[in-house]
Amino acid sequence: MTDTSSFPRRRFLQSSALTLGSAALTRPAWAAGAPALITSDAVRPVAAQGLQLGDPTLGATLLWSRADRPSRLIVTWSLDETFRKARKIVGPYAMDDTDFTVRQDLVGLPAGQDVFVRVEFQGLDNGRAMSEPVLGRFSVPSLRSRDLRFVWGGDTAGQGWGINPSFGGMKIYEAMRQRQPQFFLHSGDTIYADGPIKESVTAENGQLWTNIVTPEVAKVAETLDEFRGRYRYNLLDENVRRFNAEVPQIWQWDDHEVTNNWSDAKDLSADARYTEKNVPLLTARGTRAFLDYAPMRPFSAVESQRVYRKLSYGPQLEVFVIDMRSYRGPNTHNRQTEPGPDTAILGREQLDWLKAALKASRATWKVIASDMPIGLNVGDGKDAQGRDRWEAVANGNGPVLGREFEIAELLRFIKRERVRNTVWLTADVHYCAAHRYEPAKARFQDFEPFWEFVAGPLNAGTFGPNTLDNTFGPQVVFQKAPPAGQANLSPFAGMQFFGEVNIDRHSHALTVDFRDIDGTSIFSKTLQPVRGLFGEGFFHDRDMDRFEG
Repeated sequence: MTDTSSFPRRRFLQSSALTLGSAALTRPAWAAGAPALITSDAVRPVAAQGLQLGDPTLGATLLWSRADRPSRLIVTWSLDETFRKARKIVGPYAMDDTDFTVRQDLVGLPAGQDVFVRVEFQGLDNGRAMSEPVLGRFSVPSLRSRDLRFVWGGDTAGQGWGINPSFGGMKIYEAMRQRQPQFFLHSGDTIYADGPIKESVTAENGQLWTNIVTPEVAKVAETLDEFRGRYRYNLLDENVRRFNAEVPQIWQWDDHEVTNNWSDAKDLSADARYTEKNVPLLTARGTRAFLDYAPMRPFSAVESQRVYRKLSYGPQLEVFVIDMRSYRGPNTHNRQTEPGPDTAILGREQLDWLKAALKASRATWKVIASDMPIGLNVGDGKDAQGRDRWEAVANGNGPVLGREFEIAELLRFIKRERVRNTVWLTADVHYCAAHRYEPAKARFQDFEPFWEFVAGPLNAGTFGPNTLDNTFGPQVVFQKAPPAGQANLSPFAGMQFFGEVNIDRHSHALTVDFRDIDGTSIFSKTLQPVRGLFGEGFFHDRDMDRFEG
């Protein structure tokens, strides 16, 4: 793949990093055309959380930021890093009802161009004090084929492994930034609302892990401010803020944005950590905090809190973000012999949307961004009859049962409608793995073979590996997880993983790499697409497996 780096970009990003990393800054020379700054810090708004970019698609990218007081967002964007030719947007007000967070959709952006942005907040006092500017840069999706790179992963600040300054903070975000991806797919568990963070934790080999701690992360999140405080906590990390200012993100959620393995049927009566036992109320607060802090474009007034969506990134790629959390039935033994309300994992409306959107897609590659793997057994304790209770789709070996009905329907549809070149990307299980789904080795066989790639964690405990469910015939091609008998390894162990996807503009070949906390590739797999919308066969693997020695 062609290196997309350039000297002007590096110079601009160095300036941006300085802007994000310092609390007291002089005004940069390129800001000469901006409103005059008032020098008194006491009356000047502060954008301490920097900016985030999100939901990139053809001609538009969402911008998110947060002020520390009532103020108004001012966005300036340009195709020139000096901002000589710039467009100014007077954006929305930052008020306390959204925790002073704001979003501005940048639309009408030129395809395939680099865009430089400057974010400021204008005070609502008579002096109209202006905050220090925060800089960002991103690439607009192109209408033409070009080399494309993006990264994905999940699980941030989990199991008590928070921001450790002596370790370098959440430095896997810096490793991802160094890869200069066009965008990042966060596969869920963007926070750990149910995971208290302590000042120090003893890690493997007796090592001491020391965390930055704020009041909101010192206990489980119950109030709206505590949920919001989890997101503010992650934005204390300089690696995360630098990454956010340069890499547009596509967020989805999973369970820890509310509490572990939640559904409406979750019972917290025996969990002494919670004084608020009402799970639907906790869900409402967790949802509000997620929507306040996610760099995500609101869907519409029809379903304003909808998370599932499709994003087009030119002729080579469309990303189908699904939501396995909002519409699910309760976690049960999950072996019902007929579909019904208790077997829902996507829900009828979302499933029908996904089928129609996949069929309509003309992109070469169709990435299904899932918050959980579909063939790994993920347990949730025992039910009242002593049977295994399941959190994800899988429910142990056997025919299609329970939540597997919806996945079987989807896979059968993909085969019969000849929807080619689908790839599943996910996280959740805190290790990395490449799974090949083979009909010949499955109990349910009415589908085309496909790949599922699992990445993570990004800054959380490392676990696994999980056992396989043979219903859809997953085969482990590669996995890296802790040795037998070890679990919840800290980032000290180095077993933090993100995934990287590269699509070649000439051949349209898609290459997946797993990279570790330092950005080193430990596995690579190249897939060749089927040519022609309704061509026979499925994509073919090039013999290019590469494994860590």
